[in-house]
Amino acid sequence: MATSRFQIYILAFYASLLVLKCSCLGNSVHQRKHAALFIFGDALFDNGNNNYLNTTTKYQSNFWPYGETFFNHSTGRFSDGRLISDFIAEYAKLPLIPPYLQPGSKDYTYGINFASSAAGALADTHPGFVIDLTTQLSFFKKVEKHLRHKLGDDDAHTLLSEAVYLISIGGNDYFAPFVKKLQFL
Repeated sequence: MATSRFQIYILAFYASLLVLKCSCLGNSVHQRKHAALFIFGDALFDNGNNNYLNTTTKYQSNFWPYGETFFNHSTGRFSDGRLISDFIAEYAKLPLIPPYLQPGSKDYTYGINFASSAAGALADTHPGFVIDLTTQLSFFKKVEKHLRHKLGDDDAHTLLSEAVYLISIGGNDYFAPFVKKLQFL
């Protein structure tokens, strides 16, 4: 009788450990219910990075009517409302992904937006006025380093390997030479 009671206690002990372990795993930081969204590109995806560049307003959209319909204020999007990347974030149940250059944007677990209006894949496309693709990628390297420091190598690797990457760039590379020639006429 004492032996069977002892066995029940041991069984109950192991069962409680199993329940405790499963409940802890459910609340673990390691298990995310979302994938991060990293966005690279030009005006189709720029949600305000150019607002933080010290350049002319030629490649910025922080004035009326941009953003007025949906946001009720200018946002830096070359759109009166949301961008394709905003709809994708909403569909994925993510918050609006902030621009990388926006002050205070340091939580990269949902992703970040590097896009810059008028940018090109080539560094010669509007140099000094936009964030070209090479610079966007160097910003991403900084984010990767920040995530590795904050989350650790394994969790950062998991987050980055499960992330969704949106890229739309290159159209300005075709148009920039024509715009330069028209300016000299």
